[in-house]
Amino acid sequence: MSEEQVPAGPDVRTRRALLAGAGAVGADDGGAAPSPGPQITNTGDAGGGDREGAQSLARTTDIPVGGGAVYAAQGVVITQPTAGEFKGFDPVCTHQGCPVSNVDGGTINCTCHGSKFSIEDGSVKAGPATTPLPAKNIKVDGDQIALA
Repeated sequence: MSEEQVPAGPDVRTRRALLAGAGAVGADDGGAAPSPGPQITNTGDAGGGDREGAQSLARTTDIPVGGGAVYAAQGVVITQPTAGEFKGFDPVCTHQGCPVSNVDGGTINCTCHGSKFSIEDGSVKAGPATTPLPAKNIKVDGDQIALA
Protein backbone atom coordinates (compact mmCIF):
# COMPACT_ATOMS: atom_id res chain seq x y z
CA MET A 1 0.00 0.00 0.00
CA SER A 2 1.51 3.40 -0.94
CA GLU A 3 1.48 6.50 1.23
CA GLU A 4 -1.34 7.94 -0.89
CA GLN A 5 -3.50 4.90 -0.07
CA VAL A 6 -2.95 5.03 3.71
CA PRO A 7 -6.10 6.23 5.45
CA ALA A 8 -5.57 9.67 6.94
CA GLY A 9 -7.09 10.92 10.13
CA PRO A 10 -6.27 13.45 12.82
CA ASP A 11 -3.71 11.10 14.44
CA VAL A 12 -2.27 9.52 11.27
CA ARG A 13 0.75 11.19 9.65
CA THR A 14 2.79 9.96 6.76
CA ARG A 15 6.54 9.98 6.72
CA ARG A 16 6.37 12.47 3.85
CA ALA A 17 4.22 14.87 5.90
CA LEU A 18 6.53 14.62 8.90
CA LEU A 19 9.62 15.25 6.76
CA ALA A 20 7.95 18.17 4.96
CA GLY A 21 6.95 19.65 8.30
CA ALA A 22 10.48 19.23 9.65
CA GLY A 23 11.84 21.01 6.59
CA ALA A 24 9.43 23.88 7.09
CA VAL A 25 10.58 24.54 10.65
CA GLY A 26 12.67 27.67 10.62
CA ALA A 27 11.93 28.38 6.95
CA ASP A 28 10.48 31.78 7.82
CA ASP A 29 13.04 32.95 10.36
CA GLY A 30 13.23 36.53 9.15
CA GLY A 31 16.78 36.09 7.84
CA ALA A 32 18.36 35.19 11.19
CA ALA A 33 21.61 33.23 11.07
CA PRO A 34 21.39 29.54 11.98
CA SER A 35 22.38 28.51 15.47
CA PRO A 36 26.01 27.35 15.68
CA GLY A 37 25.04 24.45 17.92
CA PRO A 38 26.63 23.51 21.23
CA GLN A 39 30.01 24.89 22.17
CA ILE A 40 32.78 22.26 21.89
CA THR A 41 35.56 22.30 24.45
CA ASN A 42 38.66 20.18 24.99
CA THR A 43 38.01 19.01 28.52
CA GLY A 44 38.82 15.31 28.75
CA ASP A 45 37.75 12.47 26.55
CA ALA A 46 34.34 11.64 25.19
CA GLY A 47 34.28 8.47 27.27
CA GLY A 48 33.92 10.51 30.44
CA GLY A 49 37.45 9.93 31.72
CA ASP A 50 39.97 12.57 32.61
CA ARG A 51 42.56 11.71 30.01
CA GLU A 52 44.40 14.77 28.81
CA GLY A 53 44.14 14.07 25.11
CA ALA A 54 42.37 11.94 22.55
CA GLN A 55 45.66 10.19 21.75
CA SER A 56 45.94 8.78 25.28
CA LEU A 57 45.43 5.02 25.18
CA ALA A 58 45.60 3.97 28.78
CA ARG A 59 46.63 4.91 32.27
CA THR A 60 49.74 3.37 33.74
CA THR A 61 47.51 1.68 36.32
CA ASP A 62 45.63 -0.09 33.48
CA ILE A 63 48.74 -2.11 32.59
CA PRO A 64 49.65 -4.75 35.19
CA VAL A 65 53.28 -5.32 36.18
CA GLY A 66 54.45 -8.48 34.41
CA GLY A 67 51.55 -8.24 31.96
CA GLY A 68 49.95 -5.96 29.44
CA ALA A 69 46.92 -5.10 27.35
CA VAL A 70 46.06 -5.39 23.66
CA TYR A 71 44.69 -2.22 22.01
CA ALA A 72 43.95 -3.72 18.59
CA ALA A 73 41.91 -0.77 17.30
CA GLN A 74 44.79 1.56 18.10
CA GLY A 75 47.37 -0.84 16.68
CA VAL A 76 49.45 -1.50 19.78
CA VAL A 77 50.08 -3.91 22.64
CA ILE A 78 51.33 -2.18 25.79
CA THR A 79 53.27 -4.18 28.38
CA GLN A 80 54.89 -3.46 31.73
CA PRO A 81 57.67 -6.04 32.17
CA THR A 82 58.88 -4.44 35.42
CA ALA A 83 57.35 -1.75 37.59
CA GLY A 84 57.41 1.59 35.77
CA GLU A 85 58.83 0.20 32.50
CA PHE A 86 56.33 0.31 29.61
CA LYS A 87 56.84 -1.19 26.15
CA GLY A 88 54.81 -1.08 22.94
CA PHE A 89 54.54 -3.77 20.26
CA ASP A 90 52.65 -4.36 17.03
CA PRO A 91 49.47 -6.39 17.75
CA VAL A 92 49.74 -8.58 14.63
CA CYS A 93 51.38 -11.99 14.91
CA THR A 94 54.39 -12.38 12.63
CA HIS A 95 53.45 -15.98 11.79
CA GLN A 96 50.39 -15.53 9.58
CA GLY A 97 49.08 -12.07 10.42
CA CYS A 98 46.47 -12.98 13.02
CA PRO A 99 45.82 -10.35 15.70
CA VAL A 100 47.34 -11.27 19.05
CA SER A 101 44.61 -11.93 21.58
CA ASN A 102 45.93 -11.32 25.08
CA VAL A 103 48.86 -10.83 27.42
CA ASP A 104 49.16 -13.55 30.05
CA GLY A 105 51.89 -15.42 31.87
CA GLY A 106 54.59 -12.97 30.80
CA THR A 107 53.88 -13.39 27.08
CA ILE A 108 51.87 -11.74 24.32
CA ASN A 109 49.75 -14.56 22.93
CA CYS A 110 48.32 -15.36 19.53
CA THR A 111 45.58 -17.95 19.82
CA CYS A 112 45.41 -18.60 16.04
CA HIS A 113 48.40 -20.99 16.08
CA GLY A 114 49.83 -20.68 19.59
CA SER A 115 52.73 -18.27 19.09
CA LYS A 116 53.94 -16.47 22.21
CA PHE A 117 56.09 -13.34 22.38
CA SER A 118 58.11 -11.80 25.22
CA ILE A 119 56.56 -8.80 26.99
CA GLU A 120 60.09 -7.43 27.42
CA ASP A 121 61.32 -7.27 23.82
CA GLY A 122 58.73 -8.96 21.56
CA SER A 123 61.01 -11.93 20.90
CA VAL A 124 59.48 -15.30 20.08
CA LYS A 125 59.02 -17.49 23.17
CA ALA A 126 56.99 -20.21 21.39
CA GLY A 127 56.34 -20.83 17.69
CA PRO A 128 55.31 -21.36 15.03
CA ALA A 129 56.27 -17.66 14.64
CA THR A 130 59.99 -17.18 14.03
CA THR A 131 60.13 -13.36 13.86
CA PRO A 132 59.67 -11.08 16.90
CA LEU A 133 56.83 -8.59 17.19
CA PRO A 134 58.01 -5.19 15.97
CA ALA A 135 58.34 -2.53 18.66
CA LYS A 136 55.95 0.44 18.63
CA ASN A 137 56.96 3.78 20.10
CA ILE A 138 54.88 4.81 23.08
CA LYS A 139 55.27 7.66 25.53
CA VAL A 140 54.37 7.92 29.17
CA ASP A 141 53.36 11.35 30.44
CA GLY A 142 52.43 11.27 34.09
CA ASP A 143 49.94 8.44 34.36
CA GLN A 144 48.95 8.55 30.66
CA ILE A 145 50.27 6.24 27.94
CA ALA A 146 50.01 7.25 24.28
CA LEU A 147 51.53 6.38 20.95
CA ALA A 148 54.63 8.47 20.36
